[in-house]
Amino acid sequence: MDTGKVTDPRDSNQLTRAYLDSLLVEARYLDSCVPELEMELFGARFASPVMIAAFSHLGGTHPGGMAEMARGARLAGVCNWAGMGDTAELEGILSTGAPTIKIVKPYADRRLVFERLRHAEQAGALAVGMDIDHSFDHRGMPDHVVGMDMKPVSSDELREFVRATRLPFVVKGVLSVQDAVRCAEAGVQGILLSHHHGIMPWAVPPLMALPRIRDALGDSMALFVDCSIDSGEDAFKCLALGAKAVCVGRACLPAFRESGAEGVKRYIDGMNDQLRAMMARTCSPDVRSIPRNVLWSAATGLPVD
Repeated sequence: MDTGKVTDPRDSNQLTRAYLDSLLVEARYLDSCVPELEMELFGARFASPVMIAAFSHLGGTHPGGMAEMARGARLAGVCNWAGMGDTAELEGILSTGAPTIKIVKPYADRRLVFERLRHAEQAGALAVGMDIDHSFDHRGMPDHVVGMDMKPVSSDELREFVRATRLPFVVKGVLSVQDAVRCAEAGVQGILLSHHHGIMPWAVPPLMALPRIRDALGDSMALFVDCSIDSGEDAFKCLALGAKAVCVGRACLPAFRESGAEGVKRYIDGMNDQLRAMMARTCSPDVRSIPRNVLWSAATGLPVD
């Protein structure tokens, strides 16, 4: 990995950005065509594999808050994720018509976990899940988020959460084969590789961990990538290494702050144009057919697969 842009080796966000930028793309023009970006996920169809990340507490960014972000996802025709928030906020998000994956925190009060899972299902969420990386704070003690106590999750508890809903269950915060395999054993149907914007220093970049997790699970699990995904080129690299879709987070916030849902749509549309251009130049007719041997490492000069 080229660490030339890493000024603080503890900063997982810098490490992730440097790794993304160290991957080069091999051009393949003969027999190519205008690519198709559509994706199917959990029984729903989307305009592209670019998704809105699991934001929380956006009221200070735009008056419309989380519901306005969801409207942007609906306008762009992409999947929306929702982070921490109360039941009324989730209902407002879902009222926009945006298919949404609701992420529930690992609340120490497990009754609240089951209540939030049940409510999300009743309210019409596309899927539910949990961000297991919010279990600990910077001291290694149980985390405390916006006045709420958190608690680490065991494999047995995860299995109970999965069984508590008829919806597909997704786990956010996976960065190891160990956790990925235990998620699969618990019946999880999707994994979001993420270090939660650097919640742990020196974290493995999600895209670096993706090939090992993909090889361990095969095609049995939908794999998603989060953190520092800023462009369609970033999305292409993730898809080329086996991701089904990617989440764009902080990169779209300036557009959201300025223009709300319309700004989000424009940002996603721009990413889609960049993704389509990369696919056209690599003989990738659709998102399921992006070659997994099209990336090269700038550090080694060898293909990455």
